[in-house]
Amino acid sequence: MTRLLDVENLTLQFDTDEGRITAVDNVSFARDAGQVMGLVGESGSGKSVTAKSLMKLNPSNAVYGPQTRITLHLDDGPVDVMALKSSKEMQVVRGGAISMIFQEPMASFAPAISIGDQMVEQLEIHTGMGPKRAREISIEMLDRVGISDASTRFKQYVFELSGGMRQRAMIAMALSTNPKLLIADEPTTALDVTIQAQVIDLMKDLVTDFGMGIVFITHDLGVIAQTADTVAVMYLGRLVEQGSVREVIRTSAHPYTNGLIAALPRLDDLDTPLTPIPGDIPSPLERPPGCVFNNRCPVSLGQRCIAEVPQFSPVTGTHQAACHLIDERAAAK
Repeated sequence: MTRLLDVENLTLQFDTDEGRITAVDNVSFARDAGQVMGLVGESGSGKSVTAKSLMKLNPSNAVYGPQTRITLHLDDGPVDVMALKSSKEMQVVRGGAISMIFQEPMASFAPAISIGDQMVEQLEIHTGMGPKRAREISIEMLDRVGISDASTRFKQYVFELSGGMRQRAMIAMALSTNPKLLIADEPTTALDVTIQAQVIDLMKDLVTDFGMGIVFITHDLGVIAQTADTVAVMYLGRLVEQGSVREVIRTSAHPYTNGLIAALPRLDDLDTPLTPIPGDIPSPLERPPGCVFNNRCPVSLGQRCIAEVPQFSPVTGTHQAACHLIDERAAAK
């Protein structure tokens, strides 16, 4: 595999009226071309903030940690994303090497400008191609993602499209610049199950056809099981477990991951009640000390979980989890 992205010690805080709060805490991961990485966790876990950090899209009150390193490996050589300062410099990354599908396409497209005009404009900015060629590429991409009568849809506005078409148009727009990395932020949210399946199949085809890497953000482990090669589980700004999808889902080692899996409905037993994770994810202003999951954990070790931040320990193969239970079990053998 060809290395595409390295994220090392990503720490991100926000200056607010209540003080400086931590949104992402010492997150590290790598991504290869042609692979899909699922980033999973409840709302408020820091998934979208982490993804936006790859393009430095977070607001002006964001403060990155001094040890943060984000390196994008392109054909011309590595790009140190954290060293890019001006908007012009960031064009290499934003909409160029990295594209992003946002959660709500209705809010992402300008309502008073046609879909086609927005696609043409971004191609002119990021690739320098003329309007005629940009139009041809845009219509071709709309057709590629399964939008029928693409030349007509090209002239329409976002409010004239159905939810599934909006999402496909957003994907077409993201792909038209031929990015190396695609960030998909909850692309199946608010879509019915039939359209969800179509979008998931489309994402798989994109990896095969374009050889790009994808970071797929969702709260649904069921979707990740169908889509991703690897998965990273996130809670309150920290990664708590990561590995191949098969390893993490079949032999999950962190109590939080176990809780996410237990909360999934079972189609083979519809009478089984859902098992929610007790409590709510805390505010970043009230981060628990030690393990950030200790105040909701059903198997907490007490004082150790409160006093010590767990580090990643190997489980099996590439599978690792940050939980004191793993160390306790290893020491007991």
